[in-house]
Amino acid sequence: MFRQTKAALGKIRHLRGEQRTWRLKSTSAETALRYRPGQRIHGFTVKEVAAVPDLFLTAVKLTHDRTGAQYLHAARDDSNNLFSVQFRTTPLDSTGVPHILEHTVLCGSEKFPCRDPFFKMLNRSLSTFMNAFTASDYTMYPFSTQNGKDFQNLLSVYLDAVFFPCLREQDFWQEGWRLENEDPTDPNSPLVFKGVVFNEMKGVFSDNERLYAQHLQNKLYPDHTYSVVSGGEPLAIPDLTWEQLKRFHATHYHPSNARFFTYGDLPLEQHLKQIEEEALSKFERIDPNTDVPPQPHWSSPREDHVTCGPDALAPDPSRQNTLCVSFLLGDITDTFEGFTLGLLSDLMISGPNSPFYKSLIEPKIGTDFSSVVGYDGSTKEASFSIGLQGMAEEDTERVKRIISQTMDDIIETGFVEERIEALLHKIEIQMKHQSTNFGLSLASYVASSWNHGGDPVQLLQIGDSVAKFRRALAENPRFLQDKVKHYFKENTHRLTLSMSPDEAYLEKQAKAEEEKLQRKIQALSDSDRKEIYEKGLELLATQSETQDASCLPALKVCDIAPTIPVTPVQIGSAGGVPVQYCEQPTNGLVYFRAMCSLNTLPEDLRLYVPLFCSVVTRMGSGGLDYRQQAQQMDLRTGGMSVSTEVIPDSTELDVYEQGVLLSSSCLERNLPHMFELWSDIFNSPRFDDEERLRVLVMRSAQELANGISYSGHMYAMTRAGCYLTPAGDLQETFGGMEQVKFMKRIAEMSDLTQVIRTLPRIKKHLLNPDNMRCAVNTTPQKLSDSATQLESFIKDVAANRKERKPVRPNIIEEQNFQPCQMKTFFQMPFPVNFVSENIRTVPFSHEDYGPQLSADAVLGTVHPARHR
Repeated sequence: MFRQTKAALGKIRHLRGEQRTWRLKSTSAETALRYRPGQRIHGFTVKEVAAVPDLFLTAVKLTHDRTGAQYLHAARDDSNNLFSVQFRTTPLDSTGVPHILEHTVLCGSEKFPCRDPFFKMLNRSLSTFMNAFTASDYTMYPFSTQNGKDFQNLLSVYLDAVFFPCLREQDFWQEGWRLENEDPTDPNSPLVFKGVVFNEMKGVFSDNERLYAQHLQNKLYPDHTYSVVSGGEPLAIPDLTWEQLKRFHATHYHPSNARFFTYGDLPLEQHLKQIEEEALSKFERIDPNTDVPPQPHWSSPREDHVTCGPDALAPDPSRQNTLCVSFLLGDITDTFEGFTLGLLSDLMISGPNSPFYKSLIEPKIGTDFSSVVGYDGSTKEASFSIGLQGMAEEDTERVKRIISQTMDDIIETGFVEERIEALLHKIEIQMKHQSTNFGLSLASYVASSWNHGGDPVQLLQIGDSVAKFRRALAENPRFLQDKVKHYFKENTHRLTLSMSPDEAYLEKQAKAEEEKLQRKIQALSDSDRKEIYEKGLELLATQSETQDASCLPALKVCDIAPTIPVTPVQIGSAGGVPVQYCEQPTNGLVYFRAMCSLNTLPEDLRLYVPLFCSVVTRMGSGGLDYRQQAQQMDLRTGGMSVSTEVIPDSTELDVYEQGVLLSSSCLERNLPHMFELWSDIFNSPRFDDEERLRVLVMRSAQELANGISYSGHMYAMTRAGCYLTPAGDLQETFGGMEQVKFMKRIAEMSDLTQVIRTLPRIKKHLLNPDNMRCAVNTTPQKLSDSATQLESFIKDVAANRKERKPVRPNIIEEQNFQPCQMKTFFQMPFPVNFVSENIRTVPFSHEDYGPQLSADAVLGTVHPARHR
């Protein structure tokens, strides 16, 4: 699916080490250091080899001699190897050609001509990720797997798909757009527009947040590729022809326009050899002419206005306007400037201590920041945006004045040093944090800058940017204020864009589509109509055929290791609370989780639990108000969160576990501070600040309302599942349409006293060590200290609890739950429908679960997340 990519800081994957000594080693990275610039390997020449100690990897940059294709390899001791190839795709119209091409190349290729090989690789692969996505100016095809043979198989499929696709006209009709009888079997039924991307983009622009983001980009960059909709404007998509699609592929999906990225512990030479033999050796160098020129800067600021459909679930129907001021910044290939502006953006907008949070959010002029906010480095020249959504039209001028005044205040007073240190601490945590998808995060992180000629190796050396930033701040205490003055106060390339709801918006859109359709129909002859009917039948027949997937590669049993690694854990207790300890090479971090049971919670409080989870760490606690609490969390932890948990049993469909999950992490030196913050939340949370609570309620309600058009399929699935199992019923309560409607009602309350009285009641049931079990992951050297600190924390919170009735067992078995068939319809102001049909089957451990998965794959209900 089409998306606008924002580069995010990559997160670190597992480090491998000796089982007991945990001596950090990086065999893959050390091996890669042996490469030398100028060395030639399978048609490639090494250009640069650089150790990146912050991320425990070695970066090897190469160029393909024959075609000029660029290549980056990140050698690291991570078995979850990743491959991606990206192409700079810079359309000059809104027909959606790069998006439709992304879909169509995945419909079969020369070596693998079966339809939808990605889908059919599901039961032939052990991939941990398979996807493809279209950004504003590039298209990326990544996959990851832990199996070496599987990597080779998937690489063959991906290379053939992007470089040698079939691009059949029928695939273009299916994935892009077509005229077809509403009932393909009835030639007398009316002709309508159909097509996967055509309908997908109608769905995209039914989301007012994404509609606004698209308008903002188009109007801030009006002179080249960013002035069009790369994903496709629904009314422009029917202007694209099959011939244009094939020409776009020939120029843009060429090795001379490609950037390859591999990551992990598999040998680089093997990748290069396969890519050269199966793809690149068959091409000659061309000039793809896909560069994006700089956007000419305006001599004076501009203003514009757009409209959208009304939001039936908005917290306040009379306040549905959006206003945002967006600034064009510098070229994203300047790594340090991008780092500085990203950090500056966080200082300006992130958290309750930021200037714009204080000036825009806390006065409750709007429900939340505008959908586009902060630094965006996804385009050749970056941008910064600040504004509000959920505001009244009469507040437009007031918001403009506040934005301007806040900029002046920042220039005059700067930022508190503690806040700067908190952000640098956050970056340190992010560099140390280990995640399972580091390779994918890395590929996404470097994609935009590399796409425009930036140095991906320099981007990875985050520690260098931090050191340079500290030096710049030491040399010039007004370093950040000068940036604000230059990029924001004195910047004439500034767009103020407002958006308001129009009751007739959907009607106008439908009318425009109907007029477009009629123009197409009026140009048809009788023979054209007959051909459309026949092609519709052909497509229907093709879609119904059983495809022969025997051409696709598949793993054999001998390709798969007979055993899987077992992670050893130690089971203990702290103050009578069960604790699971796990020794891991956490790179100096301690991870803490606690599961608190919901079993004693009265039924009438269940709907409030998600709200409780979202506010309990953001209202202040102990001697800290909410601003001080947020500052301490930033300075001392990698984040502290509370979320609902519903865990279906693996053996019985009507059995489940319910609770809330507490999660946090910190540097080893900050462990006492982290547990002190949790102790304050357990013992003395502050729920009595009604103004703070109202701000959090309004933001939460707005986020839920905004999410329906984006995640409508998930809401449909959750609702359909609530009638089949008791766990599904609770999931609907916590995260379905029931919760959306509940939060809308809370946001509409003029008096939140009832809610303020309810939250402490929930706290007494949930934040109770009698209801809790914990888990700690840390290094062996820190395990004893972690256990001591946890013991102290448990004793501290246990000393203040009141005696309560004994907790029921963790596992709940609903004896009286009766599955039922139920049809539900929610009428929404969207031009698309989201439909789900759920079937009660068998639990995970049942002998029929495996065959059920195979049936799911045949039915298409477990389709890979192919388009993001």
